[in-house]
Amino acid sequence: MRSVVRWTLAAAMVFAGTAHLTFARRDFQAQVPDVIVERGPLDRDAVVVASGVVEAAFGLALLTLPRERRRIGAALAAFFIAIFPGNIDQWRKGRSAFGLDTDRKRFVRLFFQPLLVAAAWWSTR
Repeated sequence: MRSVVRWTLAAAMVFAGTAHLTFARRDFQAQVPDVIVERGPLDRDAVVVASGVVEAAFGLALLTLPRERRRIGAALAAFFIAIFPGNIDQWRKGRSAFGLDTDRKRFVRLFFQPLLVAAAWWSTR
């Protein structure tokens, strides 16, 4: 079961990374917190591109580096924690993206992030 979760997570990360760089770029911009673009040197699009590259790399690493699986899983879990403020910001600011077009939908989505953290950790142990 761990392998199934790990492979599914890897495929989802490659897909999400590709989506960041192509067809869902604008939607992902809705998840970039204002504080990042106000205080940092990057604009929303640059953050989306960078995170897309990172997400695709995580997915590929899960598939191709079995000896590093535990470290990759820990880093991926940390990444999911690090991007969680973007999900909170999207909910708080009422930004619609990915069909999350109501406050309720955006709020419910917040409860899925801990599941991703747990999946990254559990599937790589």
